[in-house]
Amino acid sequence: MSLPAFAADLIVHNAKVLTVDGNFSVAQAIAVTGNRISAVGPNAAILKQRTAATKVIDAQGRTVLPGLIDAHVHAAGAGASEFKAKLPPLDSFAAVQSFLKAQAAKTPKGQWIVVPRTFPTRLAEMRMPTRQVLDVLTEHPVGFDASYVWVVNSYALKISGIGRNTPNPPGGEIGRDSSGEPNGILRNANRLLKGLRSSDPLPRADKLAALKDQLNRYVDAGLTAIGDRAVGDEDIALYQELARANQLPLRVVMTWRIDSSGPTDEVVAKIRNSPYQPGPAGADWLRFGTFKVTLDGGMTIGTAFQRAPYGEFGKQLYGQSNPDSRGQLFLDPPKLLAIMTAARDRGWQLTAHSQGGGAIDALLDTFESLNRQKPIAPTRSHLMHASFQSPEAIARLAKLGLPADVQPAWLYKDGPALKKVFPNNGLRYFIPLKSYRDRGVLLAGGSDHMIGHDKNNATNPYNPFQGMWTAVTRRMTNGEVLFPEERISRQDALRMYTLWAAHLQQAEKERGSIETGKFADLVIIDRDYLTIPDDSIKDIQPLTVILDGKVVR
Repeated sequence: MSLPAFAADLIVHNAKVLTVDGNFSVAQAIAVTGNRISAVGPNAAILKQRTAATKVIDAQGRTVLPGLIDAHVHAAGAGASEFKAKLPPLDSFAAVQSFLKAQAAKTPKGQWIVVPRTFPTRLAEMRMPTRQVLDVLTEHPVGFDASYVWVVNSYALKISGIGRNTPNPPGGEIGRDSSGEPNGILRNANRLLKGLRSSDPLPRADKLAALKDQLNRYVDAGLTAIGDRAVGDEDIALYQELARANQLPLRVVMTWRIDSSGPTDEVVAKIRNSPYQPGPAGADWLRFGTFKVTLDGGMTIGTAFQRAPYGEFGKQLYGQSNPDSRGQLFLDPPKLLAIMTAARDRGWQLTAHSQGGGAIDALLDTFESLNRQKPIAPTRSHLMHASFQSPEAIARLAKLGLPADVQPAWLYKDGPALKKVFPNNGLRYFIPLKSYRDRGVLLAGGSDHMIGHDKNNATNPYNPFQGMWTAVTRRMTNGEVLFPEERISRQDALRMYTLWAAHLQQAEKERGSIETGKFADLVIIDRDYLTIPDDSIKDIQPLTVILDGKVVR
């Protein structure tokens, strides 16, 4: 192989280069000029481009991958979550109670204590706590943050004036025991709580430091780009400050999420008058990509809007009292269509938190309505989460030509508990990766990382190799394999965190594979991704991270 003469600034050779190009070809060496890949090929041909100034890395036969992408994180909150102190494992009622007692020892009486984001699917008891569990403290109001559901103790109910005769707030529900008394479970109703601050606010300088630290932890995990999937004004300002100071350690595509709970005309006006604009597609370091609303609740807490009621199986895990509950849909179809139309007209990619099957169907209805006006595929609008799928919904998504943003970590972490709620074939199309691929749907792998700093033990682990391992094996924390027919190949699992994630971010022409002309974003790993045993994939460690042509780790 002969190459035109050029001066390479960096050469990586003696490697097994998984290019993730159209043929998933394997090469030996890579040349980089500036911040771009200038050649990929055999060792001898690439080494001819070496000069006295060229930095040369002998990979010693190790595997080189494109820089990895986590398409779905919440970096600011994750960074802040352990900025002051490491959180203990909150994996049982006893652990939660120990945490509360420790906090009470240093918190003035009468002040709120909040258990950080914890899901009943991750507790040893596999059920939602009630006020009795949190009544281990009687002189502090206590909140157990389970995302769209909060649980509070008796003290918190009392100071908030929530009692037997308190009506449900619009769109929310006060959980009650068999005698009609509040049991402490508040579904989309924590706005009733008095004196609650969602967190102990950090000074702005600390928030900036916490965000930067977390972005660096992502790089340590082998990531060279992320999608931050729910930014508001404060997060945007932090990112922009880092970008202006040239202190962003990796590439960031931001998703603007708005509060869509107000009147339709007010929400639409906010979209039309927003100073935020998407694009340009493929911009190097920081840009807006997607517009997002929250359409339903969460699968780990029983508020995801399903196609059928949760039934009797929802009582223990979720603490539900109504067997006819299907979860919560926060936007009706006309309002959703109006909001998405306004966002599309501003040039945004479109998505929504849509976890349950009923929410997925509602979002697809909206996409199809928009597609009848003009093709939606070029926008790269997509499903987000969409864990409870169906063959019909996947077929509709494929017909629209749209991708999906999926979270394999939930299968690993939450599968055992969900099997108790959805027995028999109830999870047959839970995160059904092979069914997506059989229809040609492109999948972007994401973690939904939100709490904790450790890549393997965070509330939603952000280790990309753990995500690939789950996609390949479908193995859960209890060792069981959930519907093995939905496993995908190693090649496709890698594409989820490289080329397909770049596609969702409208950046596949710039990154996501090792090809001439693309950004020189690379990661050298400690073992052969293609040949090691399946269960070793999760243990892969990045040895060297190259970003924009520079060795950064």
